Amino acid sequence: MSNELKTPYEQGNQNQTTTWSDCIAWYEELARRYPSVLRFGAIGTSDAGVPIHAGVVSSDGVFSREAIKGSGRPVFFNNNGIHPGEPEGVDGCMALVRDFCTQPSRLAALGETVLIFIPLYNVDGSLNRANTSRVNQDGPEQFGFRGNSRHLDLNRDFVKCDTLTAQVFNKFFTSWDPDVMVDTHTSNGADYSYTMTLIHTQPDKLGGDLGAFLRDTMLPAMYEQMEARGWPTCPYVNPVKDSPDHGIADFLETARFSTGYAALHHTIGFMPETHMLKPFKDRYDSMRALVETALDFTVKHAAQIQALRRAAKEAGRTRVEWPIHWTMDEQNPGSFRFKGYEAGYKTSVLGDYSRLYYDRSKPWERDIAWYNRFNADITVPAPKAYVIPQAWREAIERLELNGVKMERVAEDRMEEVGYYHIVSVASRPNAYEGHMFHDDVQLDRRRGQVLLRAGDVIVSLDQDRARYVVETLEPLAHDSFFRWGFFNSVLEKKEAYSDYVFEDEAKRLLNEEPELAAKFATWKAANAALLSNQEAVLDFIFANCAKYREPEWGRYPVFMLG
Repeated sequence: MSNELKTPYEQGNQNQTTTWSDCIAWYEELARRYPSVLRFGAIGTSDAGVPIHAGVVSSDGVFSREAIKGSGRPVFFNNNGIHPGEPEGVDGCMALVRDFCTQPSRLAALGETVLIFIPLYNVDGSLNRANTSRVNQDGPEQFGFRGNSRHLDLNRDFVKCDTLTAQVFNKFFTSWDPDVMVDTHTSNGADYSYTMTLIHTQPDKLGGDLGAFLRDTMLPAMYEQMEARGWPTCPYVNPVKDSPDHGIADFLETARFSTGYAALHHTIGFMPETHMLKPFKDRYDSMRALVETALDFTVKHAAQIQALRRAAKEAGRTRVEWPIHWTMDEQNPGSFRFKGYEAGYKTSVLGDYSRLYYDRSKPWERDIAWYNRFNADITVPAPKAYVIPQAWREAIERLELNGVKMERVAEDRMEEVGYYHIVSVASRPNAYEGHMFHDDVQLDRRRGQVLLRAGDVIVSLDQDRARYVVETLEPLAHDSFFRWGFFNSVLEKKEAYSDYVFEDEAKRLLNEEPELAAKFATWKAANAALLSNQEAVLDFIFANCAKYREPEWGRYPVFMLG
């Protein structure tokens, strides 16, 4: 191989990763040399104004997305560098693409499958380069930073899309609609013998025949192939207690994460996590093996994967109910033959406590509990369509980025709709990725007349993007727009009262409104300690009376038709 075709990683000491500028310049030169194999260019701009690039590898020189999707060709997507301190996928992808360009037999093996890739997604973080931010990691010598230029973690931003970067990704992903995605990472956590661990789309949450195929066919084949390549792989080590000895649990990757976001579009997603304590060269080699394993399987089984995805999309058009929230089945764990190190506790030399440690001189191999089943604990009836008033443009814009089909209300009209009244919300006490995330939401489902205005948006569920629509617009879904705070203003009552005036008015209201009086009597019986609190008493009457209603207060402003 000529030296100029070697990647920066290959030219170095195997403990160095490429810089962003070297990476992009290298791909641009490769695309110039091999225009019939690789198309490479910018797809958008980051929050810091840095170009975000993507590439397409095709065995027959066809690069047009419209032509590729129009002919139904399989698409495999490799995303890299979302966390630039976890860069082995960045370097591995460069070598993989180069090999397709320079090895005709390998390129031919792609067949009809098209490889699309983002070489380095978090371009802002990659430019924030140092060697100080990953305290537990063995190499490389220099690397980028986890946060982007707005100090946000992009692997928490796929649904809320606070960043321009995530908006570019949403549009790119849904326009290509890949069949399989691999998003490369490095882990934190326990110590064990494996270099490669694997997060995958949780099969129960992916659901149906597609989820069963992932669990029963694709994952066993990938584990077997990784073993044959010399890189034994285990599920992501997510201990249910303090160490793997007590068992591990599948990671429930909700839609804020790449694989959870992919599941909203019925894409099989993988988030390989190499072990932070292994040398960078081993992490690089195992990551190359994992991406190639997933790609090879996709090429071989593309027709089946595509058929399962089409069936899942079609089934979504006519579902009568949707699961929107899942919880781990603690009663029925599976098992996994795990290779670990003996864990123990000893007195800390830093403070008056015991600390966990792993003894690598005492390896063990045995079956451990693997909690790999998740049950849907919240299911909602499927409406015919949702209506989003045009004022809530942030939600509408995200639907548009994801290719959701919508129509506009032609003229003002009153409509009987279903809607949610928000009974209570409990939010995190501190900011999480720029939001006060709503962990606990209590709702009351109601019906009523609302005015739909010309220009409001109607979103039918009779479309391929139905799952994305449901899991973003249903407030109780794991990562709904409501939980992320897109509709917080409806939680605020806009008018208030002066207590000395409203005291007399409240007494009249109790005489005039029997339903209010009954509610107040029940409240008093349950809240005797609050009867000495004038604000609490008057607030209850003000909030529950019929005369001074604010219909918008507490009403979730996404309505349901049908």
